[in-house]
Amino acid sequence: MSVETAAEWIRKNSHGLAGTEYDEPLDELRPLVPLVGDAKVVALGAAARQTRELSVVAHRIVRLLVEEAGFRTLALEGDDAARLGLDVYVATGEGDPRAMLAGARAFWQTGEILDLIRWMRFYNESHPEDPVRFAQSPDKPVRHTTQPDGLAAVERTLADGVAWWLERSGDKVVYWGGMAHTAVGDPRSVSPSLETHRNMGGYLRERMGMDYRSIGLTMARGSIGVPLPAPSADFVDAALSAAAGGRAGYILNLQGPRPEPVRRVLDAPSRTRLIGPFYDPQDDAAHHLSGGSLATWFDVVVHTEEVTPVRPLP
Repeated sequence: MSVETAAEWIRKNSHGLAGTEYDEPLDELRPLVPLVGDAKVVALGAAARQTRELSVVAHRIVRLLVEEAGFRTLALEGDDAARLGLDVYVATGEGDPRAMLAGARAFWQTGEILDLIRWMRFYNESHPEDPVRFAQSPDKPVRHTTQPDGLAAVERTLADGVAWWLERSGDKVVYWGGMAHTAVGDPRSVSPSLETHRNMGGYLRERMGMDYRSIGLTMARGSIGVPLPAPSADFVDAALSAAAGGRAGYILNLQGPRPEPVRRVLDAPSRTRLIGPFYDPQDDAAHHLSGGSLATWFDVVVHTEEVTPVRPLP
């Protein structure tokens, strides 16, 4: 089946997105609510951390899940909000979140993350009886009799941390991180390092079934501080981009039925764009996720056609 034919089906069966600011109305995102269903953990996995548009759409999805689906915890991957004092800030308003972020990992030090933290504080001021909060981390990692090695152990530790907080808090959790961790990979491979193992999403799907939902935040082209070319034809992102049809982005449900020819594109083993901290636009094809299909990695895709860099905090 050609990419063009698959793209036509995607175009007809997706919900267009046009919003570019986090505080815009959420109407166009509401088709996500039934797709999340009764999930206890919804993971937002970005193809790159360095883009304003993926950060804004993730923020808007956080808003939607908090305001309309009862989620009350946010887990931001890669750092500890309590270490920075951000958990106290969103609860009480004490402190300066911009100054706190100066001590965070580099990919948290953006205007988009600051907007999110300030929104959390605003929400809590308006809902003091039912606040939103950051996930905490266990004091001691869970020890397993068969502990995987290396980066695989990191993935299991991430999954254990989410499960620990879920049990301790009783909250429904939005987890915002990188696609390499959130995709349901059993196993999955990350290039150019070619690291292959089960990841956090794979562990949580095994443990929780459909109480864990994976949303992939994909992108086509633009800039992440360096030029980002259009995806090559052997990436599934090429079909996603061809389906945009002039739209800034769209929501695609991967849980429902689809014709056999479309399954050959969405369910077949493929590669999807994945950009880590080091990226060479001259070797774009080397930066990808593989070892599965779009429909096994994600329950929903939220695609953005063109991206620009995040706003780094001074």
